Amino acid sequence: MPNIRLTLAYDGTNYVGWQVQPNGLSVQEVVTRAIGKVVGEEVNLLSAGRTDSGVHALGQVASFHTTSSIPPQGLQAAIQNHLPDDIVIRYADEVAEDFHATYSARWKRYRYIILNRRLRDPFVRNYAWRFPGRLDAARMHEAARVLVGTHDFRSFESQFPNRATSVRTVLETRVDRAESWPLWQSSPRASASAQPLPPRTKGGQGGVAGDFVWFDIVANGFLYNMVRAIAGTLVRVGRGAWSADDVRRILEAGDRTFAGDTAPACGLYLVEVGYEEFSAADEVRHPTR
Repeated sequence: MPNIRLTLAYDGTNYVGWQVQPNGLSVQEVVTRAIGKVVGEEVNLLSAGRTDSGVHALGQVASFHTTSSIPPQGLQAAIQNHLPDDIVIRYADEVAEDFHATYSARWKRYRYIILNRRLRDPFVRNYAWRFPGRLDAARMHEAARVLVGTHDFRSFESQFPNRATSVRTVLETRVDRAESWPLWQSSPRASASAQPLPPRTKGGQGGVAGDFVWFDIVANGFLYNMVRAIAGTLVRVGRGAWSADDVRRILEAGDRTFAGDTAPACGLYLVEVGYEEFSAADEVRHPTR
């Protein structure tokens, strides 16, 4: 039976999360139903991660076995015809029979986005956490670096104790600023080649000026609400209330009450899932500037 891998992007606003739930519509349910209409059989759709209600994905990975002989490109187009506009299959390919979207994953990259300005933006209200107070992205980046390595992350876990362990290995963290999404700017835009280089800012770790503060984290696994708890903690650092040393203290405390608030789901994105060892070469696909 062919083993098909799908790479999906979706807007999680109208869903209760990836996993099938009794209290509402999930992304998994919608995609599974669409696949069944194409292949004519019920499939067991596995995923790399169970994103929560309101969380988005740029590179969720799912896999399923099927008796269908339709090639991956044909499956991609046919399944997409049965999906709503807020779920898109970016790629489809056939993988080894023992490939498992969940257990074969070696690392995941999540991104948290903050709209850091007083003025509301109606077009990104479901896609970023608006925080009106000033944030120092350089301080946030320094503090986020404390998390790199193998640690017990129970201070950033909403559900403890775990059935297994709260120990995870963080491979990379970054915090910086970015310009506003260009298509939503009100001013006319010239061609990209005619645009001057954006100004530098002391607020970032060497990046460009802008209203968006973004936080990237790569790890071999994540706990429930871990990224959102870290984001809430880093915002306190950005406000000047805490320092990198405080984040180290929180990490070592092993107590959720020491960390910051859980940031809203709307700013969180599952960006990418890796099935090979993570290395510095992977950073080429995610330049900071």
